[in-house]
Amino acid sequence: MSLSFLLQVDVVGAAETGVKEVPIWDIIMESSKGFGLIINVILAVMLGYTIFVFVERFLALRKASKEEAGLISKIKEYIVDGKIDMAKDYCKRSSSPSARMLEKGIARLGRPLDSISASIENTGKLEILRLEQRLSFLATAAGAAPMIGFLGTTVGMVMVFIDLQNASALELSIIAPGIMTAMITTVAGLVVGIISYVGYNFLVARIGRVVYQMENTALEFMDILNEPGK
Repeated sequence: MSLSFLLQVDVVGAAETGVKEVPIWDIIMESSKGFGLIINVILAVMLGYTIFVFVERFLALRKASKEEAGLISKIKEYIVDGKIDMAKDYCKRSSSPSARMLEKGIARLGRPLDSISASIENTGKLEILRLEQRLSFLATAAGAAPMIGFLGTTVGMVMVFIDLQNASALELSIIAPGIMTAMITTVAGLVVGIISYVGYNFLVARIGRVVYQMENTALEFMDILNEPGK
């Protein structure tokens, strides 16, 4: 008997609240009015480009980090046998930054070791710049997106006060659009900022591992040239 009474109370209480679920898309559309639309469009574009940069750089770095097995040992074999052209062709067939770096050093064989080392170092710097393409956007978006979202928050609150000033009576329907603009733009800015920040640091760590591989390969190549009889 008591259990049925409790169930009846729950049903009546849920019915009296009158709360209905609102789709997230309707909330976004409600917040995209006036200046809020501009803020949301800017953040949406930033989010799309952030995802593109992360995926593109991740795939490029994964490809670069797959150092060809036995690269330096094969190059050493060619150099010891005097097959310089074959060593250069072997590097050309590889798509790794280390292979392109070694190709430049092999092309300088016969010159002083300092010249070869400088050539490898300069090529390595260019390869690192190539790996870091578009990462600056992620760093910028990580800081700019939350600020753009907070700008939308400020604009939304200004809209609330303007609507209240022009309203004859205080109603929720009057202040709701401004509050939605303030809240949604803040959430959107933080989402874009967090994704950009995490993505940037993840890619920087991956680049660090690739750079370590390149430095190790360069050192091993110079050790080959510094061996007695070379």
